[in-house]
Amino acid sequence: MNSLNVLLITYVFPPAGGTGVIRAANLARYLPDGGIVLDVLTARNASAVGNDISFLKEIPESVTVHRTVTLDLPFSIKKRIKSLITRDKPLAVQTVPSKPNFIKRVFQDILQPDPQVTWFPVAIRAASRIVKKRHIGLVLITAPPFSNLLLVSKLREKFPDLAIVVDFRDEWISTSFDLVSFLFSSTGRSRNLACRVEASTVTSSTAVVAVTEAARREIKSRYPNEPDNKFHLIPNGFDATRLQRSGTLSSLRPDGKIIVTYLGTVYASTEPTTLVQALKALPPEVKLRFKLRFIGRIEERRYREALLQLGDMVELMEYMPQREALAAMNETDYVLLINHDPLNVGGKFYDYVGGGKPILGAVHPEGETRRLLEELKAGWWADIRDVEAIRQLFLDAGARGDSLLAEFQPDKVKIAQYERKVLAQRYARLLHTVARKQSDSGPQAPFTPLVAETR
Repeated sequence: MNSLNVLLITYVFPPAGGTGVIRAANLARYLPDGGIVLDVLTARNASAVGNDISFLKEIPESVTVHRTVTLDLPFSIKKRIKSLITRDKPLAVQTVPSKPNFIKRVFQDILQPDPQVTWFPVAIRAASRIVKKRHIGLVLITAPPFSNLLLVSKLREKFPDLAIVVDFRDEWISTSFDLVSFLFSSTGRSRNLACRVEASTVTSSTAVVAVTEAARREIKSRYPNEPDNKFHLIPNGFDATRLQRSGTLSSLRPDGKIIVTYLGTVYASTEPTTLVQALKALPPEVKLRFKLRFIGRIEERRYREALLQLGDMVELMEYMPQREALAAMNETDYVLLINHDPLNVGGKFYDYVGGGKPILGAVHPEGETRRLLEELKAGWWADIRDVEAIRQLFLDAGARGDSLLAEFQPDKVKIAQYERKVLAQRYARLLHTVARKQSDSGPQAPFTPLVAETR
């Protein structure tokens, strides 16, 4: 196989940590094994929840990383500003989204489609220079932040023969405006802009990659004139080298305690209202047996306050590097999923199944998470909207005891297909195919902007 020069454009990259880094970090780690000569363009001072130097140590020396400046504030400062301009009401009264205050409206009007748009002028100049100097045959752009997508049409104008692949780590239009708080603005103007940017992106790209089949179908449905083979699925996965997989499940603890661990950020699409209501409704003797550990950032004060209503049942731990978080997961009896989103699947899901721990899921009943839970036989789930069903989920877990050893029988063959090295090899093959397709088809015309409709 001939080598292919690829430029990966990602806003955050190691040593930055957090879930938004993991996919790009693993592509950089494993794509070179698939005949990819990789350059990475990233922001030097991108805001991130924390640092995880272990990811940087895993990047091969053959990967060339180009770091540029961006007008981004440190994460801690952005968090303080957000607390000042956001009306943080209790979950119980959040039935109607509150109108943003004046300061936030000003920022929303300026920073479209997201605050990371300030990187765009620097990124497009740097990307153009790298494409020319490094003889790049394919550019792979990952989002969010969705302002990265603005690069696609500009690169297409400059390089009509260039293969461009867009990697959607989250579906944008259908679910994110309602469920994902990192969008910063969910106004009608923002939605219309998102529709225009996505249309330009899809039309100008050579291929589009989604991380769930539901998201792939959803994106494809908005562009019926685009060929079906333009849209691909490469899911997220787990890194076996970072997991200490349990050979067997532990039997009942001497004190009868059941440890349930949640990894990752608690934010709009994982907000815990119904979970808290269900746990508070458990019989007192059952409550005493459970200890829930939340490892990671809690996006808003109201989510933290809701969880603290559980008293001694809950332990809130701060963000920690992935290896430490996964080691803590290995000490648990169950792992916890919360997901209101029908299309997107949190990256923690794959770490859970890769680690061999049974899942207790409060998830969307028609979502991709529920489908994968059942397909992989990775645990038990309840409707995230049904407090009584979640309560019964924990009652069943409490009653299961040592029978868990017999009842939990995950499909290890199917789970092995989600190992990141395997997925990266699949991604490398796709990139080679897309590059050949672009070469055979010749120059691609730039996208002609149209008035987008809000779906």
